[in-house]
Amino acid sequence: MSEILTPDTALNTDLTKPLDAAAVEAELTALAERYRAAGGLGIQILNLLGGSVDGLLDKLPAPVRSRLDGATEQALQLAMQGASGSRRVLPDQPSGVNRAVSAAMGAAGGMGGLPGALVELPATTAFLLRSIQGVAAEEGFDPEADGVRFDCIRVFASAGPLAADDGADLGFLSLRLGLTGGAVQKLIAQVAPRLSVVLGQKLAAQTVPVLGAVAGATTNFVYAGYYQEMARVHFGLRRLAVAADQPHEVLVARLQDRLLAPR
Repeated sequence: MSEILTPDTALNTDLTKPLDAAAVEAELTALAERYRAAGGLGIQILNLLGGSVDGLLDKLPAPVRSRLDGATEQALQLAMQGASGSRRVLPDQPSGVNRAVSAAMGAAGGMGGLPGALVELPATTAFLLRSIQGVAAEEGFDPEADGVRFDCIRVFASAGPLAADDGADLGFLSLRLGLTGGAVQKLIAQVAPRLSVVLGQKLAAQTVPVLGAVAGATTNFVYAGYYQEMARVHFGLRRLAVAADQPHEVLVARLQDRLLAPR
């Protein structure tokens, strides 16, 4: 049986003294607030574009909707290769820079309507993955380690900013796969259907007449911020498990309790 690797094995930070209970509680509370804020802001900004986001997928042509899963899976495959390679050439950038660059990419794609948005989709997916890898590095993990690279893909399994998510869906935080042959393809195949819904909503927003460039820039700005925040929750929780010397699954459950508790 092959070894199951996790990002914990690639943590660069030397943690010699476990955190005390009060520090762990404070970090969990901060992660819960970060999780809540990530999606809420995105919905508010996107609603400013002109109405509800409900039914955006229905606005896409049927042939495009039917190919979304396959296109998303292909985009993830290409992103996995391109994002890692780009880190050897260009250093990681601050969150604000990533959001600005992503917005510029979305504007360029939106100016071309649906055809332009379809061309932009793989590039945006690679850029989002690259920014997720940057967050992993900030949290003390090695983005080139197999376990960390897989976890970067797992972040895409979180609900997108257009989804109503009260914290009940935290499966992306606890998903584990053995790094055996073909595991990355299996993981991408699991993530692609969900991400295709998210990207489909983005594509639909970019088809708005006249406002396509604005919609593309806005949605990309929101998505870049959202997935960076989800990465901070994901890898922050991984780091906390090591620092607190507690099982990761236990911390996931405690975070979920916070998110589901009435406010």
